[in-house]
Amino acid sequence: MKKQILAGAVTLLATSLIAAEANPKDAVKAAAKSLGDKDNYSWTTSIEWGGNAVGTVQGKTEKGGATSIAMSRGDQSTEAVLKAGKGAIKTDEGWKSLSEAAESQQGGGRFIARMLQNFKAPAAEAEDIAGKVKELKLADGVYSGDLTDEGAKELMSFRRGAGGGGPDVKSAKGSAKFWVKDGQISKYEYSLEGTMTFNNEDRDV
Repeated sequence: MKKQILAGAVTLLATSLIAAEANPKDAVKAAAKSLGDKDNYSWTTSIEWGGNAVGTVQGKTEKGGATSIAMSRGDQSTEAVLKAGKGAIKTDEGWKSLSEAAESQQGGGRFIARMLQNFKAPAAEAEDIAGKVKELKLADGVYSGDLTDEGAKELMSFRRGAGGGGPDVKSAKGSAKFWVKDGQISKYEYSLEGTMTFNNEDRDV
């Protein structure tokens, strides 16, 4: 069975602050925290599946305020606004709360709503991913390392809102890279592969 690679890259647009000197993993976490401490920042996420670009996300977040997201995949687009663990998503039937959309019978909107219920802004996500790396090493200005097996499995698992219930994941592995400019995360990238069970059928992903 053909094996595909799922990869995501996030480029962050933000002015920079100075982070304290530390070991590679602590330096990346500090750079992520420094970004998260800003009043606001914007970003672009690029998503690849099997080496092919499949979608983008444009976002902007305010510290202690709302996060706005515009997602596109092919000729389909979706908008959402999130704040304090709650949010709303624009559907064909108008704006709905994430909880309403997650219970909808329309698969696409329902899936996105459930994913957004577990959304983390890039600064928080970068810090979380750095914690899932076995060891980070700095070379040519890039921090990189392999994910732990459990970390890769967690990132690869689709979660249906707070209740969980996504497909089973086996043999998950992956890697991550982080770029830091003047003490702040400016970009990060991670890739994952493993086996998922959908409707009792194993698929290499």
